[in-house]
Amino acid sequence: MLSFAIFSRTNFLVPSSVIVTVPATTANIGPGFDCLGAALSLYNRFHFTPFTPLSDSEPFQITIEGTESTRVNTGQSNLVYRAYLKCYERMGQSAPPVHIKIVLGVPLSRGLGSSSTAIVGGIVGANVLAGSPLDHLALAALANDMEGHPDNVVPALLGGARLAAVTKGRLQICDLHWHESVVPVVIIPDFELSTLDARRVLPAHYSRADTVFNTAHIALLLQGIAAGNGDWIAGGMRDRIHQPYRKKLIPGYGDVRKAALQAGAWGLVISGAGPTLLALCPQPSADAVGAAMAAAWKQQPFSAQTYRLNLDHQGAVVESIG
Repeated sequence: MLSFAIFSRTNFLVPSSVIVTVPATTANIGPGFDCLGAALSLYNRFHFTPFTPLSDSEPFQITIEGTESTRVNTGQSNLVYRAYLKCYERMGQSAPPVHIKIVLGVPLSRGLGSSSTAIVGGIVGANVLAGSPLDHLALAALANDMEGHPDNVVPALLGGARLAAVTKGRLQICDLHWHESVVPVVIIPDFELSTLDARRVLPAHYSRADTVFNTAHIALLLQGIAAGNGDWIAGGMRDRIHQPYRKKLIPGYGDVRKAALQAGAWGLVISGAGPTLLALCPQPSADAVGAAMAAAWKQQPFSAQTYRLNLDHQGAVVESIG
């Protein structure tokens, strides 16, 4: 078995089977709407094994494992399979029949990039099985085309914290420094909030004051995260583009935010489209922040899980078998 990150050039042999492990992501991170994201230490795993079908009507097989496995589509509309086909289409090749086993570790529709893991898993699996003709920039562009915005798919693919923007049709990616003292703590409520529903509550237009505000605060946030400067992080996590509208969709948001700040968090924001909430805090306060967030949520009708996580620096990792 050979393991490597997707941008490694050690993948010179075409394997007979591939396992792709893809991290969860937190996107937007306050003012970084649709452009800022980071990979976190929760994972989905995707196993790809080409096979010879018994008939032309069986070009694929999909099996799912994990606590939410019954909720994942196993037909042609499965997002992993669609990404697998899209990658072969981009390479100008016919996709071989494949068995895909999905092992879920990232909660679905909770603001942690589960759809991005599916897209990244599908295109990386296809690319490796085809001999890896696409480099990481081409893979990132393809993933962005499928997702529609790069803030989740880019860190899921490449790991770390990333700022991404499309300039004149070209995806540009900036690797961001994340100071080791900055700890992400999340609380994941047991209800779903779709990205589509979360986008419906956003206004069609913003004032000049709001756009200037976000421009200044994303710069402040990035400097704060890089330096581990809690004062800059606390100021920089403020936002006027999406959170004032989306927080109304998350019962308990105000109570959890207040509890996190009182326990020592620098700030708390909606992760992705929600309902997961992300606190950034100094290492000594991380456990207390998680406990305070969990306690504040108990009065809500939905259960929730709290995790102290790490930044994932690898992104999608491939294990080639055979």
